[in-house]
Amino acid sequence: MDSKATPAASRPSLWRHRDFTLLWAAQTASQIGSQITFFAIPVIALTVLDASATQVGLLAAAETLPFLLVSLPAGVWVDRWDRRRTLIFTDVGRMVVLAVLPLAHAFGLLSIGLMLVVGLLVGLQTVFFEIADQAFLPSVVETEDIPAGNTRLEVSRSIAYLGGPSFSGLLMGVLMAPLVLVLNVATYLVSAVLISRITRRPAAGPDPGAPRRRMASEIGEGLRFVFGNRTLRGIAMCTGLMNLLGLGGALTALLTVFALNDLALTPGTLGLILTLGNAGALLGAVVNAWVVRTLGLGPTLVGAALLAVLPILLIASAGRGAGSLLISVAIGLMLAGISVYNINQISLRQAITPAELQGRMNASMRFAVWGTLPLGAALGGLLGDLVGVRPMLWVLGLLATLVCLPLLLTREIRTLRTGPGQKAPATA
Repeated sequence: MDSKATPAASRPSLWRHRDFTLLWAAQTASQIGSQITFFAIPVIALTVLDASATQVGLLAAAETLPFLLVSLPAGVWVDRWDRRRTLIFTDVGRMVVLAVLPLAHAFGLLSIGLMLVVGLLVGLQTVFFEIADQAFLPSVVETEDIPAGNTRLEVSRSIAYLGGPSFSGLLMGVLMAPLVLVLNVATYLVSAVLISRITRRPAAGPDPGAPRRRMASEIGEGLRFVFGNRTLRGIAMCTGLMNLLGLGGALTALLTVFALNDLALTPGTLGLILTLGNAGALLGAVVNAWVVRTLGLGPTLVGAALLAVLPILLIASAGRGAGSLLISVAIGLMLAGISVYNINQISLRQAITPAELQGRMNASMRFAVWGTLPLGAALGGLLGDLVGVRPMLWVLGLLATLVCLPLLLTREIRTLRTGPGQKAPATA
């Protein structure tokens, strides 16, 4: 860390940082649209196309499968390309592809097969967007501001969690479900326009005069960096398990089916329940700094990882009537844990990674931690049909007790009090 860096307490607010504010606003718009789609897709499948739990699981898997297939070469390309342009192109690309679904519905062509193809194409572009996005922040703000930047971006995600499902559920009471996706198309456009106004360019990247290395060598360098570093390896294993079992993975394949079929909730009611629960994401972002100061970074990561998945047990115990409240509380606890966990593990990853490896580090991490999402979603949906949705929720909740083991077994994480470049709190 540069000894001349401005102390955190005297640094100007990031809200006065033009480029960061544009990035934050773009993230907010894109995340709100993504949350609308996250809620709408399984509801469309269930209510318009009468899908099974297996089909809902496959739809959830389709959008994340590209992270398993192309994350590693994508990281190399992101380190070679202009990251700002990558973000813009992928926003526009997702906008165009997603627009196919409401058009197909209008012409009577909507089908599970088409939704799977669109999910794969959107997911393919999301791979590049997500990797470029996390690699872009360290070039927009100073190293000392990375944790604060990630906290504000987590607030952006929290706002989306709060507004997306309820707004989507409300609109579904007025519009045909597939037409709600038009909103996400619009948010991708807004995001692309905002990012296009960011003027700061990444300082990182290969020397234009240097000979181009083989892709396999560059991929290997990224994988060796991540899995040869005990801190990054522990984070990758823990996050991979969280994603396998929780939101985005097996739980996503089961939650909408459980709520609409087993508990007989309406899409509007489910949207309201998720909105109330999603307040946990905002709460997590707000209290994060206090939690880290109080517990230390390592214990915070361990506790947040458990909080992100253990409340599945509350969902499994939910019945008709009061079960709606249990689901809302469970989602709130899980998203609070995810919020705190992501702010700190992403900041830690970014701070310990050289600038020229940011893209490949993020790609290797995405390969490891998001590669479990399609597996979890597909297996969750399939097993939900075979053994029942509620029994599968109990199994997921019991397995959730194991997710923090990689962190507990990694001394470099378990004993962390502060992140790189941060001062430890004064002792009495």
